[in-house]
Amino acid sequence: MKFFIHESSYVDDNVEIGEGTKIWHFSHIQAGTKIGMKVSIGQNVNIGNNVVIGNFVKIQNNVSVYEGVTLEDYVFCGPSMVFTNVMDPRCKYPQRGTEFYRKTLVKEGASIGANATIVCGNTVGRHAFIAAGAVVTKDVPDYALMIGVPARQKGWVCECGEILPKVDHEVKCPRCGLEYWLEKEKLLAKGAK
Repeated sequence: MKFFIHESSYVDDNVEIGEGTKIWHFSHIQAGTKIGMKVSIGQNVNIGNNVVIGNFVKIQNNVSVYEGVTLEDYVFCGPSMVFTNVMDPRCKYPQRGTEFYRKTLVKEGASIGANATIVCGNTVGRHAFIAAGAVVTKDVPDYALMIGVPARQKGWVCECGEILPKVDHEVKCPRCGLEYWLEKEKLLAKGAK
């Protein structure tokens, strides 16, 4: 095999797994899921039916990625962070199936901290950083630093992960040197990787 699955994990039929991917202890990958190359899936992770996971994604321990969630390349999901896929769940009136699930998209390079929650129906922008314990209830712009409950933007983050100095018009990352400019409340990268 060109990927690794720990003997304690379960992978259902009709799952695509990319080369170099590692699935660790006590995880379950459900039918119809597509997992890219060199993905790391930690201990006790559940990947729901028909989930799409890009290349080089890291999903830490105790995370459930439910049907309706898409993770683009280089997304980081911290330990015990939470995705949802139904807005108004009820046990007495089950809401199962794609007609009930609200889509969630986490774009390339975004990081979601430990114990954060991403409420379904929202998009997390490219290279955004969701702080540990934050609760995302609306779309997140590219490069945004989001903290709190509910999550509010507290600044901008470089593609490399460095919190950027205050941005008036232009800013240069003190760690990697990547330059950004602010245009209509959106941060744009000059020569992004």
